[in-house]
Amino acid sequence: MYLELPSGEIDTNNIFKMAKDGLKNSLILTFQKAKNKKQIVHEYGLKVKTNGNFTIVDITIKEVSLSLKFKQETPLYLILIQEDLFTPIEEILEQNLLVVNNHDIPLTNESKHIQSLKQELQLQKAFLQDANEKLETSNEELKSYNEEIQSMNEELQSTNEELETSKEELQSVNEELSTVNSELNIKVTDLSRSNNDMNNLLAGTGIGTIFVDHKLNILRFTPAVTRIINLISSDMGRPVGHIVSNMIGYNNLVNDIQSVLDTLVPKEIEVVTIDDKSYLMRIQPYRTLENVIEGAVISFVDITEMHEIRKKLNEVNELSRLAIVVRDSSDAIIVEDLSGKIIAWNPAAQKLYGWSKSEALKMQSKARIPNELQEKDTKKIAELCSSKILQTYKTKRIKKDGSIINIHIISSALIDNEGNTYAITTTERQQESKAKFVKGSL
Repeated sequence: MYLELPSGEIDTNNIFKMAKDGLKNSLILTFQKAKNKKQIVHEYGLKVKTNGNFTIVDITIKEVSLSLKFKQETPLYLILIQEDLFTPIEEILEQNLLVVNNHDIPLTNESKHIQSLKQELQLQKAFLQDANEKLETSNEELKSYNEEIQSMNEELQSTNEELETSKEELQSVNEELSTVNSELNIKVTDLSRSNNDMNNLLAGTGIGTIFVDHKLNILRFTPAVTRIINLISSDMGRPVGHIVSNMIGYNNLVNDIQSVLDTLVPKEIEVVTIDDKSYLMRIQPYRTLENVIEGAVISFVDITEMHEIRKKLNEVNELSRLAIVVRDSSDAIIVEDLSGKIIAWNPAAQKLYGWSKSEALKMQSKARIPNELQEKDTKKIAELCSSKILQTYKTKRIKKDGSIINIHIISSALIDNEGNTYAITTTERQQESKAKFVKGSL
């Protein structure tokens, strides 16, 4: 018979317990020899008890190698047990004889039992010796493993200490990061508040502003500038020259910005938009806190009201000069509205007629006209209102003392912007003649 057993995976001692008496111990020892020596091992002349008798058997154990096409993870062993048919009878007899004083004496049953026990004892000694050797080898291996485990334990302990140190360092770094994160959150909040304040400030001033970089791409703009240049939020990053503006007669924005970036000299230009608004456009370099030029700032200040004020100031100046002329004139200059109420009275008029300015401004113009001339002069005034041209005529007027004087009058209608007459102005000069006093007059 033969058996194929894998080494290292199956408990061979338990398998060999099934062997018959006289074979178990020899089988274990022979297998261990074959395993340790890595070669074929033979054991001859073993007595195996079978059915009350003994059979002489031989044991052969060898390692088996499979073909390369089979994957073999552990070695396999072939155990061959066969009956010994060639052992000489003399050897068998020697096993049944007891030598006493150089004489061969046939063994009795008791002697045979003793001889069997001796053989079994020898096998047990050999088995114990092999087991002891294995135990020593195992002890040495366990000692080596123990040293390795102790070394690994020391390394693990060292690693654990390093991990503890790293944990403390990470905890410290985490605390620092938490502090930095809190500071950054405060700074972000402050920056957001400052940004909101700046946006509200720029929007509240009503000044249109555009920020551009070195390539004249739009970085930011305020809402007020959209009335001058047609910008929307999606225009961020586009060149400013690609945007259509509402400025009339001015198409040199890109060149002027580039000139400011090249020379770092600011420019101021007055522009007018299609809605008849006037703006002062300022182009100046964009400087950082480190005094680095990173682009340009274009701002538009509404000066429409200033132009209106300047225009009105010019008109006032003209009126002031005219008032000076009226004041310093040697002729009496009088202005009356369409109802005949006096609304202007210069010093020459006061000198000519005797009424002060405050008194004259409370009077109607017809109070200075003699009764017989009132109808005629009233028609004359109506003609002046309709003709709106300068006319000269002679008439008479009453002075404050009641005297009547001959007057040479130059009349003119005052016209508003719509072309309507709103007042009559007269320049009056006394003719060289004697004044007549009329009783009952003013």
